[in-house]
Amino acid sequence: MATRAVLQTFERYQKERVAFVTAVAEMAKNPQNIEALQQAGAMALLRPLLLDNVPSIQQSAALALGRLANYSDDLAEAVVQNEILPQLVYSLSEQNRFYKQAAAFCLRAVARHSPELAQSVIDSGALDSLVTCLEEFDPGVKEASAWTLGYIAGHNAELAQQVVDAGAVPLLVLCVQEPELSLKRIAASALSDIAKHTPELAQAVVDAGAVQYLAPLVINQDAKLKRQVCCALSQIAKHSVDLAEVVVGAEIFPKILTCLKFPDEFVKKHSATVVREVAKHTPELAQLVVGNGGVGALVDYISDSTGNNRLPGIMALGYIAAFSETLALSVIAEKALPPLVSALNEEPEDHLKSATAWTLGQIGRHTPDHAKAVADTGCLATLVSLESDAASSEDLKTKCRRALKSVIAKLTHLPALDALVHRALPESVMKMVLEQVGKVLANDAAGRAQFVHSGGLAAVQQMAEAPGSKLKEAVEIINSCYPEEIVKYYSPSYSQQLLEKLESMAATTTAY
Repeated sequence: MATRAVLQTFERYQKERVAFVTAVAEMAKNPQNIEALQQAGAMALLRPLLLDNVPSIQQSAALALGRLANYSDDLAEAVVQNEILPQLVYSLSEQNRFYKQAAAFCLRAVARHSPELAQSVIDSGALDSLVTCLEEFDPGVKEASAWTLGYIAGHNAELAQQVVDAGAVPLLVLCVQEPELSLKRIAASALSDIAKHTPELAQAVVDAGAVQYLAPLVINQDAKLKRQVCCALSQIAKHSVDLAEVVVGAEIFPKILTCLKFPDEFVKKHSATVVREVAKHTPELAQLVVGNGGVGALVDYISDSTGNNRLPGIMALGYIAAFSETLALSVIAEKALPPLVSALNEEPEDHLKSATAWTLGQIGRHTPDHAKAVADTGCLATLVSLESDAASSEDLKTKCRRALKSVIAKLTHLPALDALVHRALPESVMKMVLEQVGKVLANDAAGRAQFVHSGGLAAVQQMAEAPGSKLKEAVEIINSCYPEEIVKYYSPSYSQQLLEKLESMAATTTAY
């Protein structure tokens, strides 16, 4: 009888512990409860339950602590200060699979907030245990471990190097080959977080054979997996020509271009980023993109997209066009200019306008034909407006100014130049316009008459006579293309000279 009473007391105590830790874990799901739980001292009460002799209590305690730590960096810091991390790490190698998942979640919740907290997780000895968990049979444990390693590596190159040094990369590559979709996704994401920082880290991912297993997954129909795979490939390809060639060598073209038509917006954006990171390195890689129909696919993509999703497509076209007049011509031939001009006019964000202005400059800077194609879209006037708009960012103004100079320097189409003469341009840009007009008029007799009839000649005379003008030299070159009488006739002071002459004649007649 006495034994039963003792056992009932312990059973009741166990039930109350289970009820307490389960309730706290459930309440921690709701952000509104976090502050109250913190003030009630939940963390100090949960800590000893991590070492409870009942596995389900340990698991719920780790889950509750993870949810608290996930809420803010202050609570994550409190987990570190309460020396909870070593207990979690110890349990990772000792306990069952359910507890391992909960413990990895708690470590991830701490590591995600900052590089300092991630370093605290490493200092607690978590890396070796997490890497060991990647070899577990249970896919849920592998997934939780890979996710935590990805969060640690994502902060900076130093932390990512420690993850690599712990031997995580080959095991993450094995996880990519596992049948479970969620494990594939998280392993690909972790590899991406490692590769993004430096060429050396990306090379470590490549050396582990990651690309040959990631590349075939481009055609997988799971949207979340495609996102992570495309992201990982772009993070590898961005660093150098050699790494980009490894990605291309895995035969991602033209398969990656089909992703630009995939329904998921993030898949489209990440696949466009892969194309951009490959095309930017060399003319040969840019030509490979063009040869696989990449330009047409990119044009369709930026035509159908809006906002930040457009950015990698716009920049990819700019990188391709920058290398040679032939590649720039292929961009023009695929009708890239209308959607680019549309983006310049419609996008509200300055950084998108900046990228578009840069791309237009890269297309138009090669030959007079390229410059005319850009000018014919009417975008030069928009570039001028954005450059002179006080609300534009400094980067946008600079990109517009450079694009204008690149295009104008090659522009020989007089009507386009004439239209700019009649606009209020910065003096440096106007000087370039007038110099270009002078070059064109010197070899174009019909154009000289056209420039007079449009009012262009009269406009430049006024510029020359403006106080402090630095355009006189450029105007004189234009004037040298015309007879002196015509230049005098269109000068602002000509009517005054006629009046003075008339008055002097009248005075002479009266005296006579």
